[in-house]
Amino acid sequence: MEYGFFNGQFIPLESASVNLEDRGYQFGDGIYEVTRVYNGKCFALDRHLARCRRSMRELRIPITYMDEELTAIHYDLIAKSGIKDGTIYFQFTRGTAKRTHAFPDQVIPNLSMTIHESTPNRQWQEHGMECLLFEDLRWLRCDIKSLNLLGSVLAKQAAHDKGLQGAIQFRKDTNLITEGSSSNFFIVKDGLIWTHPTDHLILKGVTRSILFEEIIPQLGYTVVEKAFTPEFALSAEEAFVTSTSLEVTPVIAIDGHTIGNGTPGKITQSLLESYRKLIQKECYQA
Repeated sequence: MEYGFFNGQFIPLESASVNLEDRGYQFGDGIYEVTRVYNGKCFALDRHLARCRRSMRELRIPITYMDEELTAIHYDLIAKSGIKDGTIYFQFTRGTAKRTHAFPDQVIPNLSMTIHESTPNRQWQEHGMECLLFEDLRWLRCDIKSLNLLGSVLAKQAAHDKGLQGAIQFRKDTNLITEGSSSNFFIVKDGLIWTHPTDHLILKGVTRSILFEEIIPQLGYTVVEKAFTPEFALSAEEAFVTSTSLEVTPVIAIDGHTIGNGTPGKITQSLLESYRKLIQKECYQA
């Protein structure tokens, strides 16, 4: 059963409501995270909570829930819903107050959470995604996981309209690729893994961090954190995206141009295999 949580109360989703003067509803004034549940256990939850704290600090939203409380709510949602494999979405808004652009005084953040059944798209992982190249229209603080997602919505819809599975975004002023529409983007060229550096133009993904800190060093690959052009990406041998929902998923074509030989590459496959082993260790082994 899909279930929700709002400001201390567990509720069925069909009975949930939002105050019309919630600043998340009126301004997009808030942050969010999406965590993955495997076998009834949260994967990499500590990393998501750390990024949540950073986003809240950057937007000056007061922290009113401790990590231990948020962890407990995650597991209560899993228990109440009975969902063993899925995703948990949670967001903090600045709170509810009379509409004014400046931060209101004496307002308490609102916390809402939902859990849904879902599994990674194994077909995409096995055969690869075909993506659209799309201008990056987002604001200049993409390092904050904020509720302002209209740029990503437009990118994903543009891909959907063409029957494609995702979008790869680039900044028109520099002609440099940033990331996917809701993922980090990588290419493999001459045996090196290339990706945009972590600055204000991309989100430091949890899956990206796991690859960098736990998987790539063990596999002995070399990463080049440097922005590159769409033309450079199209000449790559491999490409892939990473996110909590997508895990590690190959990209086999961009804007109708085949990447490499049009099949998932060996380096991409090895990263996915190692990522799955981490999930197995954390969520399936006693």
